[in-house]
Amino acid sequence: MKADFILRNIGQLITVAGSDKPRVGKEMSELEILEDAYLAVRDGRILKVAKGEPGEDIIGEGTVIEDARGLTVSPGLVDPHTHLVHGGSRENEFSLKLEGVPYIDILKQGGGILSTVRATKEATHEELYHKAKKSLDTMLGFGMTTVEAKSGYGLDLETEIKQMEVAKRLDEEHPVDIASTFLGAHAVPMEYKRRSDEFVEKVIEMLPVVKERELAEFCDVFCEEGVFSVDQTRRILLEAKKLGYKLKIHADEIVSLGGAELAAEVGAISGDHLMAASDRGIELMAREGVVADILPGTSFNLGKAYAPARKMIDMGVPVALSTDYNPGSCPTENMQFIMQLGSLGLRMTPKEVFTAVTINAAHSIGRAHEIGSLEPGKKADFVVFDAPNLDYIIYHFGISHTKEVYKGGKLVYSNGRVCY
Repeated sequence: MKADFILRNIGQLITVAGSDKPRVGKEMSELEILEDAYLAVRDGRILKVAKGEPGEDIIGEGTVIEDARGLTVSPGLVDPHTHLVHGGSRENEFSLKLEGVPYIDILKQGGGILSTVRATKEATHEELYHKAKKSLDTMLGFGMTTVEAKSGYGLDLETEIKQMEVAKRLDEEHPVDIASTFLGAHAVPMEYKRRSDEFVEKVIEMLPVVKERELAEFCDVFCEEGVFSVDQTRRILLEAKKLGYKLKIHADEIVSLGGAELAAEVGAISGDHLMAASDRGIELMAREGVVADILPGTSFNLGKAYAPARKMIDMGVPVALSTDYNPGSCPTENMQFIMQLGSLGLRMTPKEVFTAVTINAAHSIGRAHEIGSLEPGKKADFVVFDAPNLDYIIYHFGISHTKEVYKGGKLVYSNGRVCY
């Protein structure tokens, strides 16, 4: 079978091959890295990866061949936790954070998530679309080829649907693939401030409508002190599970509330944040195979302690990394900076970091059969880094090392510009 496209002379090809389940412990450092290698593509899929020169068996008359001498190639990066679609921004809260005002206090005053809820309600579909598209282009430039996108800035059915319809349209029209999550339980609206159980029932009523319209694959809840309790979170997630949603949890971000334990109990695909997760919660997540989706950019931006990633890896929890791109606690689309924080803040090795943003991140959104590694049959989503090796990408921090991004074997970003 002849290739449509071959990238040859690759300095380091990080395949991350051989991962039918999330990688844990020492497996996170056991990456297949081929030197002086090539990658062949046919019909948008990986045809072959190998060391040395491609043979005549895969080179045809129409095969396009490009050179990547001295460069590093990895699977397309996967971001399994973003709040991509939203209105407005919250730079007005920046000074409050610097003054030490706790995030929960800002939320109680009608700021935080509730501020973005107001802006998102007021924004039109087109306004939300173009704002999110701009962010997706930025993410693409940092090497992301698949992202998860949550709703949660509506807190009513109409606005939540508007957010998810924007995400669905972007998934259809933009090169970056989007996995959609319903996060109707992101905050308690002011009008339900003392009646949060009533709002929980409202969220449960939204679940079948969202599912019927095929707008979300996952359901998430912000399980946190002052937001949704463990019991309320359990109620929403179990109802979602009955309807066929896969489950995620914003767990133990600020207070050790038992969110990690709940993630294991309900069979969530991931528990996210986890800065305050208990040892018992970590142990249960390891036992049940729940991916710990860690968001170091949020810790960095809020000046909070980092999640205990080192302990999680040592205890057998599969770890992924995400940007948590959102207008409040982590307004960045820069996955490469998140990767660098993975080493500098979480004490993960560069190999563990690459595992966390490729195959483990793909598992945390249920797509590892298609993406997250460069193996025959998988989507030809890959990044060409202007870097001599994997370690250099993490070592030289604060910049983008992206030279090119390919989606389905097609060049979609090159030398600082989107070109899809």
